[in-house]
Amino acid sequence: MALDTMTSSRRTAAIVALATATALFGGAAAAMVDPATKINFDDRLGNLKLFGVGVRKKGPIKVYSVGMYSDAEAKAVVSSVSKSNRADALSALRDAVKSTTQTSFVLKMNFKVGAEKMAAAIAESVDPRSSNKAAVGKLKQLILNGVASKGAATPGTVLRFDCSEEGVKVSVDGSEIGTAPGLQQAFCDVFLDNECVSPAFQNNCVENICA
Repeated sequence: MALDTMTSSRRTAAIVALATATALFGGAAAAMVDPATKINFDDRLGNLKLFGVGVRKKGPIKVYSVGMYSDAEAKAVVSSVSKSNRADALSALRDAVKSTTQTSFVLKMNFKVGAEKMAAAIAESVDPRSSNKAAVGKLKQLILNGVASKGAATPGTVLRFDCSEEGVKVSVDGSEIGTAPGLQQAFCDVFLDNECVSPAFQNNCVENICA
């Protein structure tokens, strides 16, 4: 048993090392363009790698495109799962990005949305996925504060949500607004659970990352 465990541990370490070396020295995925909006996403966000992109639609309106970034270890885990079984692939994707140090979602606006409406829409998506109503209220206020400073979330506006153990850190157009605690799992689920707001995003991640 000890030998089996050691072998497994070494194999895992080798996979992680290979993924990390690839991220640092080459082989990075090319930047992606959301086919629905033609909005471009860089292949990296600091040390995080782009997993996939997709459009968030409200009826016929293409509201924004979203890109998700996570680390090389999470990518190595998900890349070993076959895309032929979508349920298993999505489960592996959820588990990997929710258990890593940081997963970030970048939302790039394609349609003008008022500050209050934008903040409410995101908060309303997080709310049923969390029991921490105070934190959801804070998240809504942070988004409102960041977007209200420019009047509305106009096309080209970039909202970034960094999900980590600290919670969800909100940034608007590169300016950090603040952090809502304890919502990282719920925020990830907005885009990754079975009732996600962008099926196109989920499909793109599976196609792009899984084997």
